[in-house]
Amino acid sequence: MAVGVFDSGLGGLTVLDAVARRLPDVPFVYLGDNAHAPYGVRTHDDIFNLTCAAVERLWQEGCDLVILACNTASAAALKRMQETWVPKDKRVLGVFVPLIEALTERQWGDNSPPREVAVKHVALFATPATVASRAFQRELAFRAIGVDVEAQPCGGVVDAIEQGDEILAEALVRSHVEALKRRMPHPQAAVLGCTHYPLMQAAFQAALGPDVKVFSQANLVAESLADYLARRPEFLGPGTQSKFLTTGDPDSVSAKATQFLRRPIRFEAA
Repeated sequence: MAVGVFDSGLGGLTVLDAVARRLPDVPFVYLGDNAHAPYGVRTHDDIFNLTCAAVERLWQEGCDLVILACNTASAAALKRMQETWVPKDKRVLGVFVPLIEALTERQWGDNSPPREVAVKHVALFATPATVASRAFQRELAFRAIGVDVEAQPCGGVVDAIEQGDEILAEALVRSHVEALKRRMPHPQAAVLGCTHYPLMQAAFQAALGPDVKVFSQANLVAESLADYLARRPEFLGPGTQSKFLTTGDPDSVSAKATQFLRRPIRFEAA
């Protein structure tokens, strides 16, 4: 009954932590493609091929349902995967939709036409590839009209977080928020469109100010997954063990993950 969680690196551990707390009886297999991280500067074809390879590896672990806990993969590869590649007995889900549902206050499966919502000015902070894909704006347009989205590509933030350099990460966050506020001085809401960014949520909130509501993904994805599995329990795969896999060096990734989550994490070679 295992579920797979995929990320290009360590950011998806924020999602894994939340889904494991929400669904304590489900084994989760986490795969970080650390050998090829970060994805945010890669081409869409490259991201598609790497993501497919990682998802296949999780299927081998008995995970019929895989969460792409990577916004770049969700933005650049998911739609193409679902339309051309995923077989009928498997599911691959992304992390954008739960976030947009929360932002627009719409329930899962609400297929009514897009409508006006309370939030009119939204700041999106994401990797360059996620921003370039415009996937967030596309998904938002299915649900809401009249929302102005200003997107800021946050180069360097993921690298700084992966390297454990919190001071650099915070400085980059302040710089990116300042750049966005020059174009949108008064955002009502901010979307942290990368699963690494919850670790910097306090820095984003401080730079944006107390009046801006910051939306982060981990707990929203956890609730959405619990709801999905309640309705579609057949996609709980045959896997029985929780484990952490990496395409990178297991010792190095384990040390960084332990620092990242502030608890011992042991990765195995994928």
